[in-house]
Amino acid sequence: MEILWAPWRMEYVSSDNKKGGCIFCPCDDRGQDEKRLILFMGNRSIVLMNRFPYINGHLLVAPLRHVSTLDTLLPEEKLDLITVVEKSIGVLKEVMNPEGFNIGLNLGKVAGAGVEEHIHFHVVPRWIGDTNYMTVFGEVRVIPEHIQATYRKLVRFFKKS
Repeated sequence: MEILWAPWRMEYVSSDNKKGGCIFCPCDDRGQDEKRLILFMGNRSIVLMNRFPYINGHLLVAPLRHVSTLDTLLPEEKLDLITVVEKSIGVLKEVMNPEGFNIGLNLGKVAGAGVEEHIHFHVVPRWIGDTNYMTVFGEVRVIPEHIQATYRKLVRFFKKS
């Protein structure tokens, strides 16, 4: 049997969401944006990078207000949320040149929501050949670029708009 080590997974496996509060709720200290991987914060929505991505550029778009379902969003929050998803797609197209996207949200733990108490969209850029046997058989993701390098590429494009 071969052993494939993935020590970065330990952070995810042992993380306790209660320690740091909700990852989507902004704090007053904007100096923490890079550490928290926050790319953009508007009046109603926030964009941050997924700390445990499926692929480089995997973004999370959430309303600033802490809500868990679509029906609790105000009409202006819904419009802003989808507009920021669209903006995120535009930035990813410009910076990373993906060939497609997976966009969705998971409502409830049974649907795969990792943070079910704060609704959020996943925006996942895709390229032909970006998946392989590693994820299917080894439960390991091969991500070619370090998350901080991807953050530095994307953040300046979000700041432009």
